[in-house]
Amino acid sequence: MKLLRTVGALALVGLAAVSGQAAVAAESGGYIGLGIGPSQAYIADDRIRAQLGGSPAITIEDDEQDFGWKLFGGYKFNKYFAIEGGYFNLGEFGFTANTATGLLIGNIRLQGLNLDAVGILPLTQKFSALGRVGVIYTEAKDRFEGPRATMSDPNPEKREANYKFGLGVQYDFTRALGLRGEWERYRVDDAVGNKGDIDVAMVSLVYTFGAKPAARAATPPPAYVAPVAAAPVLVIVPVVRTQQYCSILDIQFEINQSTVQRESEEKLDKVVTFMRKYPDTTAVIEGHTDEVGTSADNMRLSQSRAESMVSYLASRGIARSRLQAVGYGETRPIADNSTEVGKRLNRRINAIIACATDIEGIVPAPARVTMAMDMEFDTDRADVRPQYRGELLKVANFMKANPRVTATVEGHTSNQQGTPAQAMQLSQRRAENVVNALVNLGVDRSRLFAAGFGETRRFAYNTSVEGRQENRRVNIVFDFPN
Repeated sequence: MKLLRTVGALALVGLAAVSGQAAVAAESGGYIGLGIGPSQAYIADDRIRAQLGGSPAITIEDDEQDFGWKLFGGYKFNKYFAIEGGYFNLGEFGFTANTATGLLIGNIRLQGLNLDAVGILPLTQKFSALGRVGVIYTEAKDRFEGPRATMSDPNPEKREANYKFGLGVQYDFTRALGLRGEWERYRVDDAVGNKGDIDVAMVSLVYTFGAKPAARAATPPPAYVAPVAAAPVLVIVPVVRTQQYCSILDIQFEINQSTVQRESEEKLDKVVTFMRKYPDTTAVIEGHTDEVGTSADNMRLSQSRAESMVSYLASRGIARSRLQAVGYGETRPIADNSTEVGKRLNRRINAIIACATDIEGIVPAPARVTMAMDMEFDTDRADVRPQYRGELLKVANFMKANPRVTATVEGHTSNQQGTPAQAMQLSQRRAENVVNALVNLGVDRSRLFAAGFGETRRFAYNTSVEGRQENRRVNIVFDFPN
C-alpha cells in the first residue's frame, strides 16, 4: 500500500506540473515507466478439493485479490509500434481449506520478466489506444502449511515461460510525460501442476527521453498566416496603438529543403523593396519545421532555412547587420502535424520586419497584400468604433491613390458566439460595417467586397481574454491587377 500511495502522489505531481500545456506525443524514442494496480486471481476450489480427497465436507476460503506492479522500459519506433520489456510482480494469493485432518493453508507469489510488442493507435494528438501481446518468464513460489501427508514438498518453486496480452489507453500531457490505464492478462503456472490466469488493471506514469516540452497553448503563432489558397506575398499590418505598419513574410518549404525556391524569390523581393524604402528597419528571419524527423535535426533545418533567407536578402543589397536568422525547429506549430496540409503550413519562414510609419510610398506591384487591422470589437457587437476613423482614412487614401486596386474586407470572431452560424453572421456584419465606413470616406463600393469567416480562421488561441480579443478582428486584402 505504501507503493500505491507513492505512485498516486507521483501522478498528482505530474498532473499539476503539466496542467495548462498543450502537447503531442513524441513519434519515436526510448521511455520508462512505473505502474501499479489491483490484481485478480481465479482459484479453482473444485480442483483443490479433489486433490484433498474430494470430500464435500471440505470448505475453502479464497484470497484472490492483491496489488500488482511493474517497472518497464521500451522503445517507440514510430507512432504506431513499440517494443517494451520489464519486471512485474503480480502479488500474492492463497486459500485456506478446512479438512478432516485440520487446516491446509496454501499461498503463491508470482513475479517475472516480460517482453511485449505494443501496437499504438493515435486517436488525437494527445490520446492513443494501446494493444499488446508478449512473452513472460514467471517465477512461482508456493507455500503450504498444514497436514504434511498431503504433500512431499511444502515450499515448491517453478520457473516457466508463458504469454500475456492486454489493452489500454494513454494520454500525453507533454511530449515527455504520459499517463496510461491498462488491463493485462498473465497466463501462469503454479509449482504443483496447475495453470491459471491473473488479471491486472494498472495505472502507469510514462516518461519519454529526449522529448522537448511542447509550446504552451496560450502562446499564439508569431505572425498571422493567411489561408493556403490566398498565397500571401507581403503582409502589411497597421497597429492602431502605435500608428505603425510592419511587414511580415510567409514562405512554405518542401520536405527537408532549405534553399530559396524560384517562386519564393518574388516574395522576398517585396521585402527587399520595403527594407530599401525604410533603411532604418531591421528583420528577424524565423525558420520553422514540421515534426517529421528528430527534434535536433529539425532545429538545424529551421536554422538553415532562416540563414538561406538572410543570404538571399543580403545578395539583394540588404546589409547583414540589419538581418538576424533564428531557427525554432518544430516548437512553434501553427497547424496540425497529423495532416499533410498542416505539416506544409508548419514548414515555413516568417520574416518579422521592424515597423515603418506609412505605406503610401510603396508602389503597388501585381501581388496580393493583406492589411490585418488591429480593430477591436466588443463581444457580440459589430459596430466600428470612432477611434478607428484615422486608420480607415489611410486605407481609403491608399485606394484612392491606386484606383485599380480592389479590396476584400474579411470579418472574424472568437469562439464566444452561441453557434458557428451565429459567429459567421456576426463576422459578416463586421466586414460589411467596415466596407460602409470606407464608402463614406470616398471609396467606390464596387471596389469593396465583404466576407465573413466566423471563428474558422483564428489568429490566436481562444484560451485567454487577450487571444479572444485578437480573434475579433478585420483583415483587408488588397488585390492588384496584373
